[in-house]
Amino acid sequence: MKFVDLVEKTRHLPLFETGLLLAGKADLNDVRRQLSRWVDAGKVIQLRRGLYALAEPYGQVKPHSFYVANQMVRGSYVSLHSALSHYGLIPEYVPVVTSVHTGRPGQWETSLGVFRFQHVIPGFLRDFKSVEIVAGQKVYIAEPEKALLDLVHLTPGSDNRAWLEELRLQNFERLNMDKLVPLAEKSGKRKQMRAAKVIACLASEEEFLVL
Repeated sequence: MKFVDLVEKTRHLPLFETGLLLAGKADLNDVRRQLSRWVDAGKVIQLRRGLYALAEPYGQVKPHSFYVANQMVRGSYVSLHSALSHYGLIPEYVPVVTSVHTGRPGQWETSLGVFRFQHVIPGFLRDFKSVEIVAGQKVYIAEPEKALLDLVHLTPGSDNRAWLEELRLQNFERLNMDKLVPLAEKSGKRKQMRAAKVIACLASEEEFLVL
């Protein structure tokens, strides 16, 4: 395969996998060698084994960082600080895309961004949804309440009011308080229950100050 053929086949895709190039009589080892050469030449970006993106200016579609995260680790969803920032619940820009999954924790630094994955037990892998983050790119992302409880679950001391105040939560109207506490109770974790009650308190105080 020539590079021009690769561009023709993949330029309309945000990312592509090796399997896409194996139609017909293509040899897997030959395809891998070619991809390795193009990666070394800076024409193709390798994100993990078998997952690639065309480097600029060859690709026509820029992959969203949340989409990249989902594709890098299948079965993961964006949560924690990245989801909270996306919903406008914290004021800070988050340079690392944070996700959770049931596999081992890890972090990957790529030319498309830095991606961190944290471990949760299978029973906690719920309350996320599929959204079209940009045209043609659907991603799995935690619902606002779950993103906050995921962070509480994975952070020591996060049920402490002082810690939650330092998180500088904002736009409480975007949190469904009728959902937050039952979701914490559903986890069966006292830490999440305590944190949910503190968050509900902070939301009430914020509402009182606004009034």
